[in-house]
Amino acid sequence: MFYDPVRANPLYGNPLLTRADLQKAVADLFSPLLPYFSEGGARVRLSATAAHFDRAAADLEGFARPLWGLVPLAAGGAHFPHWELYRRGLANGTDPSHSEYWGDISDRDQRQVELAAVGFALSMVPEHIWEPLTNAQKETVASYLVSARDKEFIDNNWKFFRVLIDLGLERVGIDFDRSKTERYLDEVEAFRLDEGWYRDGPVKRVDHYIPFAMHFYALIYSVLAGKDEVRGAAYQERARIFAKDIRHWFGPDGAALAFGRSQTYRFAAGGFWGALAFAGVEALPWPEIKGYYMRHIRWWSRMPIADRDGVLSIGYGYPNLLMSESYNSAGSPYWALKFFLPLALPDDHLFWTANEAPAATFPDPVPLKEPGMIAMHTPGNVVILSSGQQHDRMRGANEKYSKFVYSTRYAFNIEADDRHFTAASFDGMLGLSDDGVHFRMREVLEEALIAEDRLYSRWRPWNDVVVETWLVPENPWHMRVHRIVTPRALQTAEGGFAIERADFNVDRAEQSEGLAVWYGQTDVSAIIDLSPALKREGHAMSPIANTNLIHAKTLLPQLRGEIAPGTTVLVTAAMALPLDETVSKTLADPPACPDIGELECLFKAKGSPIPAFDLK
Repeated sequence: MFYDPVRANPLYGNPLLTRADLQKAVADLFSPLLPYFSEGGARVRLSATAAHFDRAAADLEGFARPLWGLVPLAAGGAHFPHWELYRRGLANGTDPSHSEYWGDISDRDQRQVELAAVGFALSMVPEHIWEPLTNAQKETVASYLVSARDKEFIDNNWKFFRVLIDLGLERVGIDFDRSKTERYLDEVEAFRLDEGWYRDGPVKRVDHYIPFAMHFYALIYSVLAGKDEVRGAAYQERARIFAKDIRHWFGPDGAALAFGRSQTYRFAAGGFWGALAFAGVEALPWPEIKGYYMRHIRWWSRMPIADRDGVLSIGYGYPNLLMSESYNSAGSPYWALKFFLPLALPDDHLFWTANEAPAATFPDPVPLKEPGMIAMHTPGNVVILSSGQQHDRMRGANEKYSKFVYSTRYAFNIEADDRHFTAASFDGMLGLSDDGVHFRMREVLEEALIAEDRLYSRWRPWNDVVVETWLVPENPWHMRVHRIVTPRALQTAEGGFAIERADFNVDRAEQSEGLAVWYGQTDVSAIIDLSPALKREGHAMSPIANTNLIHAKTLLPQLRGEIAPGTTVLVTAAMALPLDETVSKTLADPPACPDIGELECLFKAKGSPIPAFDLK
């Protein structure tokens, strides 16, 4: 038989239906790491790839992140046979005289991130990781943790890391300055938006850090810091409200919306549902919460996400450094184990005894005002129209935050070469070039508005070029209206959804003036030009390999054309669907071109700023 990379996934073959199945999943995910623990237990080095921080911090990351799954496993009564290894590593890693010392901690240090998992372990299972230590070892460990929490943390979700370290110190009886904990908890309040949303710091963006970081840590705090009842109750109420929105970031097959940075944390995205259970927050009926939770991990069990030895790779649907960030070390993917938090609950908890319910259906578009999105539930998929968000200058930032549309089924592409305009995919994007080589996309926004179920943004690909974009849902289609004002001619390329490509070129394409369609083995993707004054050429392309997050080889329909100096209006309709008998009818009945005057009137009367973008 040919080698099947999916079989290397430690989740492969696990039915993932019960609490016992998930207990096995944690053990299976951890087991491939054992050969890579250092002799002293403090360092776990998984590959030669590097992050921007030093190797000792990366080795600590490999050591600490599995604790997010191992601690709930043990707290729920399951046996884990390697606690001695973790105790040895903790004692040696915090000892400045030991060769495996993790290094001194400075302000805004990666070590602060990873020590939050240690604080979580101390607060949940001190009998395994603290109490068997000698008094001298306890003093060493405590001193190191106190040195970490006394430094300044980055002004975003990192503020919760001091709080988690403090929960551990408090549980094992170590004194510290509680006022610093309170200060950070107060400062986190400045990130709040309405409907349970947060920003991840003083930035104009929201992403998966809101469910798998801000809410995740807040819900843990609400349980473990029992004395802080007022704040804990507020955290739980916000999560209850937030669940009504974030469910639209999960497809009916369990796939999460690929949007924003840190996609290599994979099933951490589903950790929010488990955190609701851990905190006893029935934000939706337990069967629905359990359905979102279990479908998610089963989706991941079918993906080739591990190297041949079963170690999770950097990547998303497969090993892929192109989509990674500079802070992703080889141990980074193990934040995925945050998913397993509800294993700390007994098997008779209502979450575990509930029968899974399917995801709710929503025939009409659903506005998500806080992040500036419109959700459309289509067959096998959730399509998210996005107003665009600001971002750091990370690799692939435009693709991760600024596309017009994202999808749970088709994810998105990262451009491999910004000096090869004709090879760029521009899925869910409009690409512009003034020399036929370099290109620009939507990036920095000047304005972002929502009105009912429509979105508007104004952006400048160059200082002297202005683009206004309106996004209009028409399920299963969506339309993009671009009004471009430019002093010089520009080449344009605009892409639909990327679908999986088969071997031997058995896929079928149609391309003509104003139309491009790809018929893949399982899906169809189409893009149609509705522009009032010109028609672009349809182009059925195959993007550069390893650029899509889910599929290594993809097919993509595009529209290409040149616009003259002055004002030009481009209108696009795009959709993608699983292949079935209704596809032909859908393709034969595209939506009509929206009236730009009506859109302008709507936004003049009802347009309001996107809260995530409206940072004062």
